[in-house]
Amino acid sequence: MLDVIIVDDEIAGRRTLRECCAREPDLRVVGEYGDSRAALAALRAQPPDLMFLDVQMDALDGVSLARALDSRTLPLIVFVTAHDQYALDAFEVSAVDYLLKPFDDERFRRTLERVRRRREMEGAAQRRETLDGVLARIESGMAAADRCPRVLAELGSRMHMIDITRIEAAEADRNYVRLIVGRDTFHARSTLQQAEKTLQSQPMLRISRSCLVNMNHVREISRTPRGDFILVLAGGAIMTSSEGFRDAVRQHLDRLKVQPG
Repeated sequence: MLDVIIVDDEIAGRRTLRECCAREPDLRVVGEYGDSRAALAALRAQPPDLMFLDVQMDALDGVSLARALDSRTLPLIVFVTAHDQYALDAFEVSAVDYLLKPFDDERFRRTLERVRRRREMEGAAQRRETLDGVLARIESGMAAADRCPRVLAELGSRMHMIDITRIEAAEADRNYVRLIVGRDTFHARSTLQQAEKTLQSQPMLRISRSCLVNMNHVREISRTPRGDFILVLAGGAIMTSSEGFRDAVRQHLDRLKVQPG
């Protein structure tokens, strides 16, 4: 039996992992945390066998939390991430396991099979060495991403790296997010909430439950007869706000107006 701790600042993320673990007879969830500092205290008090750890969290991020763990009681770690390319690059060249959000049961089971094999084969020293290597790669990638943040998305049958400053809008599409860049529409396997976090350096305005608009790319604004806002983006895409977000959009636009002296 493997004792498991889940660390993810998104409630939905923790619920998904908990439900996946519940379907595995040899996993027992002994704790789940949305606060990384509370998680660190729990990990030090009673180290688990396995931890699912979100890379990007508020306050103490997943990388910092992993570095703070005692090498003598280091659990097996499965990193959980959205479509952050710096993290994916690091995972692909290491023996550390990861789950790319959103994931399905099959992907979870494949990851768990590797975790079980690693538990039998790895000693504590090797586990620490492998972890330190992937953390260094992630931190290097994060530094580069801060200078020129990009995301990985699909267009047709090819994957493309997109500068997030070029993204004009993001729309939810089941297990994907549509990213509008000029006249092109890319798809990234993510949720809108995760995309919003990735795009937080941009002036993104939520105009409906399923749509975020980058205000740097809005060129025209008009109203429908019922009062919803119509936003025309630089590439020609037209986005319409929903009734539930009408007041929030109006308040945001009011702040952008030139105020009389």
